Amino acid sequence: MGRFRYRMQNILNIKEKLESQAKNEFAAANLELLEEQDVLAQMLKHNRELEEESKNLRLRESLSIKEIKDNTLSIEIQKEKMKQQALRIHAAEKKVEQKRKVMVDLMQEKKTHELLKERAFEQFLQEEKAAESKQIDELTSYTYGQK
Repeated sequence: MGRFRYRMQNILNIKEKLESQAKNEFAAANLELLEEQDVLAQMLKHNRELEEESKNLRLRESLSIKEIKDNTLSIEIQKEKMKQQALRIHAAEKKVEQKRKVMVDLMQEKKTHELLKERAFEQFLQEEKAAESKQIDELTSYTYGQK
């Protein structure tokens, strides 16, 4: 029996490497998105603390206008930072979606080449079976021809 050799194996190998690279890029983009979401969560926590502080400042017996103004300004600045962070999260989500699409496309291409390889192997097995059958027929006819 001959040895099976897929003639487009090098293309399949390249597709596997590209798929692996795309998976790594997707994972990195997803990690970046999670980090951005963590930053926003920290900002939200800090904003709640500022609002709690503002509430406490207003409930004190002696009101300090300067502290209240500073606190209000800090809250406004924090809200602006949170808006900017939301934009960064949105951009990271777009990047993750783009990387996911690339990864899915490469996975489909690799799967296509794997199917082509399987079909080529099946064809090879059929050819080998036909060659073996032909060889057996030749041996049989030679044996009967000798008698």
